[in-house]
Amino acid sequence: MNQDLAEMALEDDIAGNDEAAPETVPVPRSLVPHLSETAILLDIDGTLLDLMPTPREVWVPPGLAKTLKRLVERTGGALALVSGRSLNDIDLIFAPDVFAAVGGHGAEMRIELNSDSVAAHAPPMDKELKRRLAAIAKLSPGILLEDKGYSLALHYRLAPQAEKAIYEAVSLIRADLPNAPIEVLPGKYVCEIKHSGFTKASGVLELMTREPFKGRRPLFIGDDVTDETVFAIMPDFDGLAFSVGRRAMGVSGHFDSPNDVRQFLTHLLDDESDAGRP
Repeated sequence: MNQDLAEMALEDDIAGNDEAAPETVPVPRSLVPHLSETAILLDIDGTLLDLMPTPREVWVPPGLAKTLKRLVERTGGALALVSGRSLNDIDLIFAPDVFAAVGGHGAEMRIELNSDSVAAHAPPMDKELKRRLAAIAKLSPGILLEDKGYSLALHYRLAPQAEKAIYEAVSLIRADLPNAPIEVLPGKYVCEIKHSGFTKASGVLELMTREPFKGRRPLFIGDDVTDETVFAIMPDFDGLAFSVGRRAMGVSGHFDSPNDVRQFLTHLLDDESDAGRP
């Protein structure tokens, strides 16, 4: 199994006939550098953790926190979670463990685990604008409102029929406020509105200028449209990018599910241990 771990969900899946998929080749384990030379960057929802009907229902499977902590040790601290969630929300999910993270789609960052979060110059969303957007949740039962401070998310996994109405309502507000510095991020059963000028990619770009990430080869895994900005910058660092659940453009390959990602991370530790044996 170890022999094929870095090819897991890659070699067989890439051989499909999806015309929209990028032309890629399997990624052998030998292309993944030693963990001491790697920066591991991981999206959370739909990548590390399985998607749930509501954001509050996600849970950390047994063993995952231990795997992440071991990877932190093996990489010398160069592991970060890259999420649209706020740092506070990330910490609640993984409590009592704390990890380096880029939160709020690049709006905030924490590198040193014992330090305060570093805001990436992103101002909070205007209160009146947030109030108008929040009112969209009243369009249908099942629309869940999530206030992330720097952004507002409307989840409709429990009300999929409301998708069109949600986006139409957001468009009307944007038309009424054409100068508002916001952008809309469509996701998996979620419409997120955030302050423009900040993305996961901008957060990762800053992260990669800081120790212990600086000078390392990043390995990024993500699943959603919001992760595509990070996929796009991986070549700038000679990095590796993998998508989850779908074949995204500009990636080296993809995993079928978060469970495959978790197994891959676990076996990265096994591979590293095997490499150090005589």
